[in-house]
Amino acid sequence: MLEHIVTSKTRRKILSLFFSYPAEFYYLRKIVREIGEEVNAVKRELDILEEAKVLHKERRLNKVFYTLNKSYLYYDEFLRIFTKMNPLATRIHKNCLKIGKIKYCAISTKFAKKIPIKDDEIYLLFVGTLVLPEVASIIDESEKEFGREINYTVMTEEEFLFRKKNNDPFIWRFLKHPKILLIGLEEELIK
Repeated sequence: MLEHIVTSKTRRKILSLFFSYPAEFYYLRKIVREIGEEVNAVKRELDILEEAKVLHKERRLNKVFYTLNKSYLYYDEFLRIFTKMNPLATRIHKNCLKIGKIKYCAISTKFAKKIPIKDDEIYLLFVGTLVLPEVASIIDESEKEFGREINYTVMTEEEFLFRKKNNDPFIWRFLKHPKILLIGLEEELIK
């Protein structure tokens, strides 16, 4: 798990907060409330993350605000890591046996970045033999946290391969955009 790589619990919580809401600005006291850690520990970690260029620091009136540096060299990699640890991904992994046999589960980076999608787009693609009520239950629970509908689609492996082979625009639009695989390998999904 991540605690073996990023050993500071406070730093992991700060990174998780920022990568869960990548467009947000936070000030010190709000971060302390959100992650439930001591103010001195949070301040120390914010200084480290700002010095490493992970975060931008900006003064506004009498407060200092922090936001993610989207130009940070490893921004996309951290986004992928923390997306795989978000509540939706955790629920999917935790309930794999109930959901059924999942060949692929891919989530759009638009979901991770909280970017609204068009009506004909999806945030999440499931491929396999799945129990639809179980999938719907996980999505319903996650929508409450996400704050809006999570468009997703479920298809069998045969349907997916057929639609991909026949250049279905719906499938290829999803496959061509950046995505994060929660289950399965991207090379196999695309080929």
